Amino acid sequence: MIEYRKLGKNDLDEFIRIRIGQLREEGATEDIDLKPALLDYYNRHMADGTFVSYIAVDGDKIVGTSGMSFVEKPPYFGCPSGKLGLLSSMYTDNNYRRQGIAKKLLSMVVDEARAYGCGVVQITASDMGVLLYSDFGFVKNGNFMQYKL
Repeated sequence: MIEYRKLGKNDLDEFIRIRIGQLREEGATEDIDLKPALLDYYNRHMADGTFVSYIAVDGDKIVGTSGMSFVEKPPYFGCPSGKLGLLSSMYTDNNYRRQGIAKKLLSMVVDEARAYGCGVVQITASDMGVLLYSDFGFVKNGNFMQYKL
């Protein structure tokens, strides 16, 4: 039976291992040790409330993950609060896919964004995730661009 719960500090090593695997599965090729930076990020932002994650657990195994980072920018017409939820770390183990796990986790972190006061939730979706997000009500926005420093 799948249990859903908030990510805790004791889960971070496995959560980070899954996150790094997910990034590689999505095509990331940089060969650096990302674990220290991820551990620092999650510890800081879980502590100050600007990152939340729910996980799906089967026994002692994490089989699904989610993540929501909260940021604030000047208010604009599409988001008068200026508070944004940045969705990340949406992942379900191959053996557990198509069982509603991702949808449940997505609902839980979107509820957190709503409670935080976010007016918008954004994600850069993998090809595999587009159907999940579209079915949930996300709309594609072709304006996303990035400049790497």
